[in-house]
Amino acid sequence: MMFEPTRLNKKVSLGAQSANSVADTADKDGSILALPVGSIEQHGEHLPVMTDTLLANSVTTKSAERVASKIPVTVAPPFWSGYSPHHLSLGGTLTGEFSTLLDLLCDIAETGLENGFDALLLVNGHGGNTPLINAAVSEIGSAHPDVEILGLTYFELIADLVETVRKSGVGGMAHGGEFETSLMMYLYPKLVDTDNMAATYWNEHYEQSGDDLVVSGPVSVYRPFEQYSETGAIGAPEVANADTGEQLFDGVTETLGNLLVEVHQKNA
Repeated sequence: MMFEPTRLNKKVSLGAQSANSVADTADKDGSILALPVGSIEQHGEHLPVMTDTLLANSVTTKSAERVASKIPVTVAPPFWSGYSPHHLSLGGTLTGEFSTLLDLLCDIAETGLENGFDALLLVNGHGGNTPLINAAVSEIGSAHPDVEILGLTYFELIADLVETVRKSGVGGMAHGGEFETSLMMYLYPKLVDTDNMAATYWNEHYEQSGDDLVVSGPVSVYRPFEQYSETGAIGAPEVANADTGEQLFDGVTETLGNLLVEVHQKNA
């Protein structure tokens, strides 16, 4: 049966709870506040601009659901604006200045932690946010030395699984490619336009740069995305399918759920 993504889950979603319920969870030993961080940016002609936010939120919520009977965890509403200046020329993109987004993440963390949570986990769903998440972890952690502050990019958790389930070669699981399209086909199939899936494999000039969502390199380079692809999609969305998406979703939510348990145990 197809997984129906939960927008708000009464047990783990902060937005579905009363203030007292949030406080009750935060007061428990080893409590965790998880914040999905996405973006609003073009994803080619076949995926919606909210793809990164939708996926980060679904992954974080389902991961929390998996372990909510064991640990106190709350998922904040997703932080929907990411750092996406490289997508602006292709339209459909809402972004902010790096410093503005960093300040907002720190402000949200500051107020979220006032509820009494023992740990904060930023769950990122947009590659362009990686420096932002790293900076936020440092800034928030420095301001709250008694709280465990962590950040990650969810698709990096399952690099080994990706290699076993992918149908495309390296470069096929990039922006709007097989990975994201498969997840969207599983979670939000009505939002995928399978008649308009034109994309170009990721082919970066520098050998030491990244070639895929899960194949990174030490060299970082800035390019507007139209230099990679006319449609803005990079990879092989044409080989994506819901079965692959289900395997990826199950794998990443199990892995992230296990990490949540580990964070709770360390801070209880």
